[in-house]
Amino acid sequence: MKIKYYGHSAFEITSNTGVRILIDPFLDGNPLSPIRSDQVKADFIILSHAHSDHLGDTLKIAKKNDSMVIAVAELAAYLAGKGLKTHGMQIGGSRIFPFGKIKFTLAFHGNNTSDGRYAGLAAGILLWVDDSCIYHCGDTGLFGDMKLIGEMNSVDYMLVPIGDNFTMGPEDAVKAVELVSPRIVIPMHYNTWPIIQVDANNFAEKVQAIGKECFLLKPGEEIS
Repeated sequence: MKIKYYGHSAFEITSNTGVRILIDPFLDGNPLSPIRSDQVKADFIILSHAHSDHLGDTLKIAKKNDSMVIAVAELAAYLAGKGLKTHGMQIGGSRIFPFGKIKFTLAFHGNNTSDGRYAGLAAGILLWVDDSCIYHCGDTGLFGDMKLIGEMNSVDYMLVPIGDNFTMGPEDAVKAVELVSPRIVIPMHYNTWPIIQVDANNFAEKVQAIGKECFLLKPGEEIS
């Protein structure tokens, strides 16, 4: 399995069998992304919520690649109305797909489309691919039940927002790492714009100080 970062909260997961999964594919309007939406391929797209910096280029990518979009039920229904192939789920529900399993978790954040449509609850994403568990926290503040998520799911990779203002900041994100206790931490949702500019190196040092590995992926970089 490979995890590639495209900046902000956008990731590409490629399974050992070659299945390509995009999470929150905000590319064309993303000043950090090294690629545009017409340069990626996706068998599946998973969305944490409907804000434009997460829904991103889902419509263009999904139509071009005939991707299945997996999201909370209200957002899935909205996108189905746009002609996309979708699968709707809800918080706490899990489902087996050809590449592995998905479960949506809590995320404390708003959720509406750019045209003002209610899009259900914002979500975090638990994703199992090739015997690894990835926890993409979505846009969220710190919450105590992260401890339960970690206890019940043995997280290998935690993709955690650190940019503050719209999500938890670095201090709360370190506490989130303590609660979840993943094997590897990858920060996201930071430095895209001045309002979420933070010192990611300082965050990484604090994560390492509590005994966890932290990888600061540059947009376009990947780990296997």
